[in-house]
Amino acid sequence: MDTKEILKKIRRIEISTSRLVNHIFAGEYESVFKGRGMEFDEVREYQPGDEIRTIDWNVTARMGQPYIKKYVEERELVMMLLVDTSASADFGTHQQTKAEIAAEISALLAFSAIKNNDKVGLICFTDDVELFVPPRKGKKHVLRVVREILYFEPHQRTTNLNAALEYVDRVLRRRSVVFLISDFKDHGYEKHLQVTSKRHDLIAITIEDAREEVLPDVGLIELEDAETGEVILLDTRDVRTREMYRQLNQNAIEARRKYFRSNKIDSIEIRTDRSYVEPLIRFFQQRAARESF
Repeated sequence: MDTKEILKKIRRIEISTSRLVNHIFAGEYESVFKGRGMEFDEVREYQPGDEIRTIDWNVTARMGQPYIKKYVEERELVMMLLVDTSASADFGTHQQTKAEIAAEISALLAFSAIKNNDKVGLICFTDDVELFVPPRKGKKHVLRVVREILYFEPHQRTTNLNAALEYVDRVLRRRSVVFLISDFKDHGYEKHLQVTSKRHDLIAITIEDAREEVLPDVGLIELEDAETGEVILLDTRDVRTREMYRQLNQNAIEARRKYFRSNKIDSIEIRTDRSYVEPLIRFFQQRAARESF
């Protein structure tokens, strides 16, 4: 794809996601992701009605009259996008691949963040972290993030979620909002996911394709694992084969859902054959309702 086509595609994503941000997501984002808390601003003289517990007794003793500490909300946050760019992300049997949908979701989240004056960073990973874009503000920076997700060419093909989680825990010193966008075609990541979810506000976004869940009846087919290259031959005319394939994938999905629920990890499920807007809106609304209590 030449530079002109790349810019055209990025521009299309910018226009479509900006519209959603302006009309739906910016307010939802701000209400769900709060600032880090209150930070000290200044000391001023006590006025009738001020909370007695805010009195700065050291300054009061020095000045001979009561002074209080004034605080302001520290609104600025860091959003880090952890995007799986392994070979399976290039799969998609509908209009878009998982990688393309990941780029659009990332753009939507990133534009919501910068509209609220937050910083956005990016980590692209396979079986290792292959790209790190430090958190920054601004539209130009977000467009770079989108471009990287769409057109970054990884060196490896397989997935190692632990590598990405360990890296983000190392580079982010303060509590941040972390969106992990992947198809979760990996194993043995559960323990480190728990660690990261305790350090940061972690949201897992799973992107799946319908063909990864159900096989059509189309006779003999070869299935190749995009990440390992392993090829198997299946006879899809056999009802038992199709049912076994469906059941194996359904079991994996249910096990992942159960794990997220039991460990109180927020998750969003996205499919390539359906709009990603509704699941995102539902997540924001449910999260806002939960935090209002």
